[in-house]
Amino acid sequence: MRHAQESIGVIGAGSWGTTLAHLLAEKSFPVSLWVFEKELCEIIQKTRENTLYLPGFSLSERITPSANIEEVVGNRRLLVMVVPSHVYRSVALQMVPHLQKNAVIVSATKGIENQTLLTMSGIWRDILPESLGVRVVALAGPSFAREVMQRTPTAVTVAAEDLDTAREVQQVFHTPYFRVYTSPDKVGVELAGALKNVIAIAAGVCDGLGYGLNTRAALITRGLAEITRLGVRLGAHPLTFAGLSGIGDLLLTCTGDLSRNRTVGFRLGRGERLQEILADMRMVAEGVRTCTSVYELAKKMNVDMPICEQMYKILHENKDPRQAVWDLMERDLKSELEFPLP
Repeated sequence: MRHAQESIGVIGAGSWGTTLAHLLAEKSFPVSLWVFEKELCEIIQKTRENTLYLPGFSLSERITPSANIEEVVGNRRLLVMVVPSHVYRSVALQMVPHLQKNAVIVSATKGIENQTLLTMSGIWRDILPESLGVRVVALAGPSFAREVMQRTPTAVTVAAEDLDTAREVQQVFHTPYFRVYTSPDKVGVELAGALKNVIAIAAGVCDGLGYGLNTRAALITRGLAEITRLGVRLGAHPLTFAGLSGIGDLLLTCTGDLSRNRTVGFRLGRGERLQEILADMRMVAEGVRTCTSVYELAKKMNVDMPICEQMYKILHENKDPRQAVWDLMERDLKSELEFPLP
């Protein structure tokens, strides 16, 4: 188990990065928090509050905010990566020269890179020199930042090919209100965490259109079928999608009022245009970009993902949401089960 006085670096001071930094600091770990915005860094230093992304919460005195990435990354064995997926690679490249040998990186970002169709750990695999021996762990599960800050009982999963590493991270993050499970299926956990954001936008669209609970339940269930279908094709274990990073996170993001992705969909369903919605949001709704990656991945892997395909057309081709629902309902009829029963 990691010594409680050993400093941890958290890269990214959005709502989730700030929350994880605070959780670790409350466990007596000194935490160095990289803040991209210099002005926000000064505000956190002076007021002990992230007024931009997590207003209303007093942050632990053990958190040291810094706008210097070398200062946060250097000489630390455990780093937590929580930056938006579209800047993940550029920030990771800045970190590489300062990484300690055999460091552990906990990736808490949910997304798929548009250009390469890689998960976040895939990006690390792409850029890390093997000689560094750095291990990457994925953290995912149903966990709104504000509720974790309020100490609402929450459960998540950490996944790594090496279960000893996953167990070490499990011990570091576990608290009486933040229960952590382990998994060897990093591919599945990362894909589930990224793809559920696309389905959450679709759920928001249905709610915005005024459809009922029947529609939402059908959307979530068939959305899970699509996520599982692609995940298994890419090497994930099917049971992962019945776990916290799968159905757990999907349910939360499709139904919770704190969900940014569901909010985007809801406003689309009400008739607002995507650019207006995004311009009005300070925080990132990852599903908008991830939808493009999923659309391309499904084509590349020849996987049928009709809900994600219709969401791509709504988001990026200005398709009318009601027509998209109609087209989904009028597809050729088929069996629900992917595989024959034994």
